[in-house]
Amino acid sequence: MIQCRALSKSYNVAGQAVEAVRTVDLEVKQGEFLTVLGHSGSGKSTLLSMIGGLTRPSEGRVVFDGEDIWAYDDDRRADFRNRRIGFVFQFASLIPTLTALGNVVLPHLFASAGVTPASYDVATELLRLAGLADKLHAYPNELSGGQQRRVAIARGFVNGPEVVLADEPTGDLDESTEAEVLNLFFAMCRERHTTIVMVTHNQDICRRADRTIQMKNGCVI
Repeated sequence: MIQCRALSKSYNVAGQAVEAVRTVDLEVKQGEFLTVLGHSGSGKSTLLSMIGGLTRPSEGRVVFDGEDIWAYDDDRRADFRNRRIGFVFQFASLIPTLTALGNVVLPHLFASAGVTPASYDVATELLRLAGLADKLHAYPNELSGGQQRRVAIARGFVNGPEVVLADEPTGDLDESTEAEVLNLFFAMCRERHTTIVMVTHNQDICRRADRTIQMKNGCVI
């Protein structure tokens, strides 16, 4: 489904070139749960951002079902992200003035069909799967940290993406809440055949995944 070919990213910092990702070749199969392991600064998040069409590579290609997404113009790439990729980041980043249901529905605003009654049906079902059926109309400040994170995960799946990219989604959670969040990811992967690429530093998560790659100094090792 996803092919990275000689993918590299460098930044200019105070006149010096800093290589965040170096010539990465990677393939991800449809329905696979892939974890990306490595220390802070190893290039994990930059790699994920390039795969997701957020950060332009300095060199190389990201091929999704045979098409190089970085050959798209900005509008087409934004449409691609909205339709086919879901994002879950380390922090929930919920809109404080929207309910849990409103936060999950939010990506539909940017879809071609916009928000419809069906949007709310899908969001409600996702929140039910996340164990939040009784929190649909709760605002973020009325939710625990773990509940907010589960809302963010539901939001990542609301457009029915083929791929979900998750960047340290359990990084600051306690052990029991982390288990709840991970179980939701694995359920989505198995039941909906969603491809998941998750950046983590947690070896336990890697043991449950289908496959793990490790990064060091911008390279896959």
